Amino acid sequence: MPANRSRTQEWRRCLQQIRDRNGTIEIAVAHDYEDEGEHGNHLVWRVRLLALSGEDIVVEIPSTLGHEIGIQEGVELVVVMAIGQNRWMFRTTCTGQTPFRINAQKTVQALRMAMPTHVERCQRRNYYRVETMELNLPSVEVWPLLDPKSVLVAERANELQFQRDQLGQPRDADLSKIDDESVMPEVGPKFQGMLLNLGGGGMGLRIDPESAQTLNRYKLFWTRFALPPELQTPICATGKLVHTHLESDNYTYAGLAFDFTFNPGHQQFVVDQICRYIAVQQREQLQRQKKSA
Repeated sequence: MPANRSRTQEWRRCLQQIRDRNGTIEIAVAHDYEDEGEHGNHLVWRVRLLALSGEDIVVEIPSTLGHEIGIQEGVELVVVMAIGQNRWMFRTTCTGQTPFRINAQKTVQALRMAMPTHVERCQRRNYYRVETMELNLPSVEVWPLLDPKSVLVAERANELQFQRDQLGQPRDADLSKIDDESVMPEVGPKFQGMLLNLGGGGMGLRIDPESAQTLNRYKLFWTRFALPPELQTPICATGKLVHTHLESDNYTYAGLAFDFTFNPGHQQFVVDQICRYIAVQQREQLQRQKKSA
């Protein structure tokens, strides 16, 4: 039997290995816009795998900056699991929350997902694509942050633009030009990344080999990523480089922790934006399910 087929058929054993190592898997709200000519982005959360049974997969509830991201029962999810360079994807459904005992003193609420009947191995050149599904990950604009105090004006402009969009007001000509020097913080040359996942306090980016050299020279970065069509205003935030590692294809994985030292009030804005985005995705998916039933 070919090695790749054998590994695919033994996915349950691989999933158990992740659990035994106290490892993580990645989850995202499933959505398909191809029939409407739109292509929304997936936000992927890296969550700890807590327990397995014949019918269920139990994971920690995804969170951002200490705020849990609510996943409704019945919402379809896409899951990615990885061991080494091997990755698999599958679809599943959230079946609700359940108490999970961490230890003798602590019990937490956890997310329960249905155990899939089969999985698909990801294409080696694209770790988030299989024959039947693909995660569309957001691109991220990244600037080395030269003066951390200078983010205040730029992030306030970001918040005001979002408020105008929520109220249906026309976009302010000055505030919409987020790249204009009048509302940009003091930054170095821009480069691009891909938002691979979010965690409790930060995000993981995939950086190409040319841009990765910049990571060695700076610790603070100003980031911006857009999530249309659900959100018209991009999310901007400061990130502190925590760790990097080189992947087999010479791309660099960079872990950034959100940093609101010089603008603490912006933290709740970022949380609200992300929560709003996930809530819209779930609402639209459940409405589609109801129509097709």
